[in-house]
Amino acid sequence: MTKPILVIKFGTASITHENGELDETIVASIARQVADLREEYNIVLVSSGAVAAGKKYLKQYGGTMSERKAAAAIGNPLLLSKYARYFAPYDIAIAQSLCERRHFSNRAQFLQLKKTYEELWDNGVIPVANENDVVSDLELKFSDNDELATLIAVGFGASMLLFSTSVGGVLDREGKVVPQINAIDESILSLADTKKSSLGLGGMVSKLTFARLATRMGIKVVIFGIHTPDGILNAIAGKTGTLCLPQPCSMPARKKWLASGSLVTGRVLVDDGALTALQKRRSLLAVGVLTVLERFEGGEVFEIVDEEHNVIAVARAKVSSDLLSEDSKVQNLEIAHADDIVLL
Repeated sequence: MTKPILVIKFGTASITHENGELDETIVASIARQVADLREEYNIVLVSSGAVAAGKKYLKQYGGTMSERKAAAAIGNPLLLSKYARYFAPYDIAIAQSLCERRHFSNRAQFLQLKKTYEELWDNGVIPVANENDVVSDLELKFSDNDELATLIAVGFGASMLLFSTSVGGVLDREGKVVPQINAIDESILSLADTKKSSLGLGGMVSKLTFARLATRMGIKVVIFGIHTPDGILNAIAGKTGTLCLPQPCSMPARKKWLASGSLVTGRVLVDDGALTALQKRRSLLAVGVLTVLERFEGGEVFEIVDEEHNVIAVARAKVSSDLLSEDSKVQNLEIAHADDIVLL
């Protein structure tokens, strides 16, 4: 049988000291624990830290986009060399996987990425993924590596997704770890501290936001403390951290990819009649579209929002928004087929 897939994301603040230097004690601990899990899981590590590792080599680093790209170019080989060093005693080779949004928005490229990972796993190699900051376009960047880890987990059909933090998990208003979350709603999101680390891009809001997407796709998510003894092993065993329970999901792989990995380019606002039809798994027709909020071309992915501007679905367009605007009164003009619509 194929091993279940485990995705573990490490943020910059989790694996570095406050001065930005890589915490090699943490990396050594990660290697030891992952080595214990490799026979049971096909593992993907998603690791930030390249910019933090490289920025000290730039004079008067100020955090501009060009400086971040340069720091990443310096830091990527440094980061991977540290992982390679600490995995070597366990006879585990690692591979670098620098990802961009287009690797997920284009299904053919996504399937090539998946096939590459499967080849690595077949040979006992663990991929370490990170955003390709050196070349990523500002408008097409991942919001942070929490998103990248989620896209990999959902797209590859992972059974579990772990987010490491510098604290023990999701904290309640008294500062205690919430052991289990049945469903991530507004009350849960309100617990998150909106502050970000000075080193990283994300925070607890980001982790909970992407945990909500992953759990809706049927993936178990655990937010755990990297400084907890045997944090990874105990998180998987349910002994530490915050367990976010997966929701029932029978969605086929292609629709999961559409819901999570596609690059959304447009947005339309629909009326209540269209909303009812979509909930009955019907196609989106032009007559139900009230307004085109953001333009798109045929074949591109767009969001469907209700009259309160809540995103209710994503869909792959059969026609361009320009044609939609021209022929909006044609009742049988199909904007997106039911098979290409995913309710969120």
